[in-house]
Parts: sequence; C-alpha cells; structure tokens
Amino acid sequence: MSRTEELNFEQIPCFGVAGNFTGHLEQAGEAVDFAKTVVKEANAPKAIFPTYLPMGNISELTPEFLHVYPVDCKKIIYPEGEQKVQLEPECGIYFDAIWEDSKLVDLVPICFGASNDCSIRKEGAKKISIKKNWGKSSKGVSSKLIELNSFSKEKSILNNYNIVSFLQRGNEIYQYGEDSPVSQYSYVFEKLTDWMIDKFNNQKDEGPAENLSLYLQECNYPEKIFVSIGATRYTEYGQTNFLQPDDFSCVVVYPRDKYCQDNLKKMILEQNYCAPDISFLVQKVLMG
Repeated sequence: MSRTEELNFEQIPCFGVAGNFTGHLEQAGEAVDFAKTVVKEANAPKAIFPTYLPMGNISELTPEFLHVYPVDCKKIIYPEGEQKVQLEPECGIYFDAIWEDSKLVDLVPICFGASNDCSIRKEGAKKISIKKNWGKSSKGVSSKLIELNSFSKEKSILNNYNIVSFLQRGNEIYQYGEDSPVSQYSYVFEKLTDWMIDKFNNQKDEGPAENLSLYLQECNYPEKIFVSIGATRYTEYGQTNFLQPDDFSCVVVYPRDKYCQDNLKKMILEQNYCAPDISFLVQKVLMG
C-alpha cells in the first residue's frame, strides 16, 4: 500500500495560506483585510486559515461550521444567496505532523495534488474561513495525488511542476489562472515549512487570522495536516468571470517539461485524466 492510500481524508484538518503569490490578494480584493498584518518580509504570506477541523474536543472556541467536511473531487455546490464565487488554483500538500511537548516541530511531506480553495468574494467577513467553508462540496482536492519524498529546494520534483486552471463553459475552455511554476510561490520548500510551523504554533486570533494552536489542540494534535499553499494569480478572464451553474472548474498541477496547455485542454475535453504524473481536479458547479 502506498503512503497516499493510507490517508484517512476526513480525519485530516485542512488549511490554506493567504497571500503566498504576489498579486493574488489584490486581484481578489482581499489585500485590505491584511492592511494591519505585520510580516517579516514584504513578500511574506499573511496568515494560515482553517477550512476544515475534524471533530475532536469540541468547545465554543471552535467554529461549528469548520467541522463540516468540505472537500469534493467532482463537484462544487454553489452557496445559496451568493453571486461571486471564484475557483482558487493551488498546489495542496499532505504532511506528517511531528509533535513534541504539544508543539509542532516538523512537517514532513507525503504527497501533493491540484487543489481548489474555492472562495466567496464578499466584503465584511471577519475571518477568512467564513468565505471558504460554506458546507459540503465547497472545496476541492484531486483524487490523483503524487507522492512527494522531498520538499527541499534542491531535490523536490515540484521544481518541475506548474499550476494552471481553466473554466469549461459549454464546449469552450478558458484559461482562468496564470500558468505558474510552483517555485514562484513567495515562500516555498524549507522556507515555507519553517514559516508554517511558526504560524501553527504562534498565530494569534487577530484581524482575519485565527488561533491555530488552539484548533490543533482540539483536534488532538493530528498526525497529518493538509495545506493548500496559496492561490496563484488570475488571468483577466479569471479575475472578471465568476463560477456559474453547469461550469466545470479545472485545476491542473503538471510537469512542464512534458506537457503544454494544448495537451491539458485536450485531456480535459476528452475527460482523459489518466496521466500518472499529472494531478487533475475537475469539478462541476451545481446549485445547492
């Protein structure tokens, strides 16, 4: 049995990284939310936010809606009463979480795949998570996960991977997100891991951010953690077009030395997702 086959997905807490790709927060209209956030470097990510917390030691401090498992590899259920919903193309990574004395001390990569950290665009939400988990089938992670034996800058196969996203509307496919190397994240590899460990241990409940240490404690110090490491920038089409019922949201994480966009579009139209080295996430948008 491979390491990916051993994963019990509904027992793994899920998180996302905000502001890890230059320009995305501005495109999404969310930069103002982090105007008062203090960061060590100008291009540093802003925060980690929760999207799912398995039932653990439940308290009034853990938002109840975060206990609803939101991940679906085939569909997005449109949130009732909303009009602006965007897919967020990301690389998602499953990690082994190493704990010592109730502190997270290491994150060891297991596998990666295409992730859609789908988001409602609306002003006034006090926490990022409110715009992320609106119930079942509000997020996406590919069923095709690729084993990741290294997350180092020198050795990781992710150095050769790109993230691109498309929107299929009828028989037409439009590029939704820029075709971006994973290595172009502001923080990636060891630098990102070190930053995440610090945030999981020390991030406070301030502004749009939440107390992650408390959440992980109430999840009984989980053995595994899933993180979508940041949304890439949109194309002009992606920035100005929101999801509609019957659309297909497509996120692809692929090796750029073997495939091009024409290859990927053809595979999507033919529903051919069998390439062993590509992680496809194709979700149909449905009304709730």
